[in-house]
Amino acid sequence: MSALSRRLVRWQARHGRHDLPWQRTRNPYRIWLSEVMLQQTQVTTVIPYYRRFLARFPNVKALAQATLEDVLTLWSGLGYYTRARNLHAAARAVMAAHGGRFPRTREALESLPGLGRSTAAAIAVFAFGKREAILDGNVKRVLARHFALHGVPSEKRLWALAESELPGNNIEVYTQALMDLGAGVCTRKRPACSVCPLSESCKGYARGKAEAYPQPRPRKKRPVRNTSMLLLLREGEVLLEKRPPTGVWGGLWCFPEIQPGSEKLAGKRTLPVLRHEFTHFTLDITPVVCFLETAVPHVAEPGQIWLPVGEAIGAAVPTPVRKLLARLDSGSLLGEPAALEKALQD
Repeated sequence: MSALSRRLVRWQARHGRHDLPWQRTRNPYRIWLSEVMLQQTQVTTVIPYYRRFLARFPNVKALAQATLEDVLTLWSGLGYYTRARNLHAAARAVMAAHGGRFPRTREALESLPGLGRSTAAAIAVFAFGKREAILDGNVKRVLARHFALHGVPSEKRLWALAESELPGNNIEVYTQALMDLGAGVCTRKRPACSVCPLSESCKGYARGKAEAYPQPRPRKKRPVRNTSMLLLLREGEVLLEKRPPTGVWGGLWCFPEIQPGSEKLAGKRTLPVLRHEFTHFTLDITPVVCFLETAVPHVAEPGQIWLPVGEAIGAAVPTPVRKLLARLDSGSLLGEPAALEKALQD
């Protein structure tokens, strides 16, 4: 066992996290669910979603039998919705191709939708005790600082280091220690080097500039896209339409989108822009509110649905749509445009 792994295993016993809801189990379904949810999402955000998912889908069979609509509804607000679609597809693959049992090796787990090498390795470690290296963002940062890797370290170099430090035993404790150290001590900004169990051997710390590693990749300026969303209201109900199964917010319910400047609607009210950040671009949404008269027939085109505002909030909708719906719901009288506009702008 290397000095790095030995120190991490000792540190984990006293200072690591031990009470996360997906710990103290070998259940591959629960571990898989947590690892997928934790991709690009913080633990505190994941915990309530994880518990709701287990309450609704306690095992892989229940998840596989669910509709994608049900899965997206529970996932709504967690972001990165491709994960939810892959989660559903993977559950069905486990049932169809593996008889309801999760593959036990990292290589086989990688064949499931949505699982890359590091996530598959984490599942293999925690569910089956396999000796596999992980390399998520936290681990990359720990390794880059400990070995003072110059520039932007290559994936090949980082994987080689991650594999070279694997202990012969206590693999689950070591892997959890790496995750915990990166999340709570060796953080991206202001690392707590004074309490780090690796400070004695950390080359970045020895050079007095641990936070300088790893060098970030040059960031491209995120483009700004613009759209207008039509909040079409009638007697306390709102019109939603289902987006195509792929692409941004695939399979979710949204307000109908219209091209900015093309809103030729009688009695419309244009509200302040709502900005939503994606990984690769920024979306500026202009909400356009329009009230229909009671006499207008209550119809919707295929792929569209009228829902009471309060019910729409609980549907499979993306975060900015839920925000707008919540503001609609806070209005005392949806039938009074002035009161509604005030609620939307609060």
